[in-house]
Amino acid sequence: MVIDGLRALQHRGQEAWGIALPGSRPFRWLGLITDEIQAAQSLSESAKSEMAIGHTRYSTVGSTVFENVQPIQIGEEFSIAHNGTISDTSKIERSISKEFDIPEWASDTTIIGLRLMQILRENNGKWFESFSKLSKEISGAYCFVILTKNKELFAVRDENGFRPLCIGWNKKNQTHIIASESCALSMLDAELVRDVKPGEIIKIDGKNIRSHIFKETNNHAHCSFEYTYFAHPSSTIENVSVYQARKNVGKILAELYKVKGDVVIPVPDSARPAALGFSEASRIPIEEGLMKDRYGKRGGLRSFIEPEQKERIEINRRIIAIEQTVRDKEIILIDDSIVRGTSSKRMIETLKKAGAKKIKLLVTFPPLRYPCYAGIDFPTSEELIVNNVADNNSKIEEINEKLSQELGIEFVGYNTLEGLSKGLKMAKNELCTSCVTGDYSCLDIDPQYTDRMKK
Repeated sequence: MVIDGLRALQHRGQEAWGIALPGSRPFRWLGLITDEIQAAQSLSESAKSEMAIGHTRYSTVGSTVFENVQPIQIGEEFSIAHNGTISDTSKIERSISKEFDIPEWASDTTIIGLRLMQILRENNGKWFESFSKLSKEISGAYCFVILTKNKELFAVRDENGFRPLCIGWNKKNQTHIIASESCALSMLDAELVRDVKPGEIIKIDGKNIRSHIFKETNNHAHCSFEYTYFAHPSSTIENVSVYQARKNVGKILAELYKVKGDVVIPVPDSARPAALGFSEASRIPIEEGLMKDRYGKRGGLRSFIEPEQKERIEINRRIIAIEQTVRDKEIILIDDSIVRGTSSKRMIETLKKAGAKKIKLLVTFPPLRYPCYAGIDFPTSEELIVNNVADNNSKIEEINEKLSQELGIEFVGYNTLEGLSKGLKMAKNELCTSCVTGDYSCLDIDPQYTDRMKK
């Protein structure tokens, strides 16, 4: 069951994966789940446990080495898996360094796990009290799943709710399921019960489930990038359908930009719902004009979450144009976001070679100007393409104009924060938009640097 759930969440991490069972060291591999399918099947057949946790890795802090593959074993007490980024672990490192030797490769997950073990020992193993204390020492985005040697499973979500986490129930097997997204529940024939609340810790012990709120805040900071790109379109997060949100944002783009064209073409694959929404609102027909290689080993993967530039280039290289759709056509190209610009330039080049007459690019996410410190690996500010063409004072109209010149196309139209909020049907004070605004107050940090990895 856990392996099938991880397959459904492969879009959230392509670097490595692992599974932990109670009282044993985690099983971990570098690469995709499909790369080790025989090992996965063997583990599935041999493991006799009613509980397990699993993880697909997408690195944000900590190098891509085997030691950082999750779940991570912490002492003999528990295994932990983490989605997100802890903003600053330097104070915690100092507090645990007297007891533990911290390796150079250690990720924020390892450091937090060691500190949690310390606090648990101080609090006689009382998990709710211990995590309440730990939460006062850390800031950032985190969802944890923890499996103890005593067959207790804990699920934790930070008080801002940056990253998604939900609870499901498999009626047939009478089993509780915790997952980053509801698409994994669908894969496992489970029903979505609810989201884990921001600031909540859940304990599952056999068929019993308990809840404790360890920290509350007036406003949340749900990652807006989850809705436009990162999450699976079939998922529901905070009662918002990801598919419908993307479609709505496409309709917003049609309201913002009354551009003319012969055909609407989505950048595969996450921009498809937005392109459909734009097409419905503008009454310009939508066609498949760009196709990902769904049959090659890596062609169907996501380029954005690859840690190496060469891998991102290789994935984008395998996107081909359908000449019959684009030749001699004025194309409205819909994309979910522009980060480094590598993918955009590749798509535009591909369409031009296939004979596109004109290209107009509309983008569902506003201009990305700042690094992410909450679990999405946006690069340094200097690497973000918008910062290479416009200064911090540039209005969106000026950014649109300069980027169209940079990309060598007819027009670029970015969504606005107001348009994004309207499309997602979520108030701006419920969303994290720090990558657009540079306002990191929801993280309780004021970074004095442009590189997310510098401290």
